[in-house]
Amino acid sequence: MAYYGHRPPADAQFLRAIFQRVDKDRNGHISGDELQEALSNGTWSPFNPETVRLMIGMFDRDKSGTITLDEFGALWRYVTDWQETFKSFDQDNSGNIDKIELKTALSSFGYRFSDPFYSTLVRRFDRSGRGSITFDDFIQCCVTVQMLTDAFRNYDTRQTGWITITYEQFLTLIFHQKTI
Repeated sequence: MAYYGHRPPADAQFLRAIFQRVDKDRNGHISGDELQEALSNGTWSPFNPETVRLMIGMFDRDKSGTITLDEFGALWRYVTDWQETFKSFDQDNSGNIDKIELKTALSSFGYRFSDPFYSTLVRRFDRSGRGSITFDDFIQCCVTVQMLTDAFRNYDTRQTGWITITYEQFLTLIFHQKTI
């Protein structure tokens, strides 16, 4: 499903054809397994199941646990937009995002973290243990940071970057996130 090189037009006929190729059992819904099989992270390894679960949760408007053709168009645009973003920050064209590239990406999104925290992010989202993040893990990393930031901001009412919460509030904040 993920095509490297160019972004194909996302017209209805094109999307229907892609959807039908991904919908292996022809039931009109794309399951997590079907989506995982169809997606490519550029490394010939399976797409991260957690990232697939996250994306299905984001685009499954009818809460069926699957993606319908109507939901697929938004998912397709989301993945292709992330491909363009990933390629723009993969400065060495390695097919992976290293710590410096991740810092550049997240900084351009408005985040300002310490160097040790970028190392923590790479360790957390590097499934291969090579010190870099693949395409699918990059999506999960960025979405996780955004979701946790949004959750934090709900408590940071004065936008100071500091919050005081109880341990239970902290656990609630973390466990309500779909990526944890």
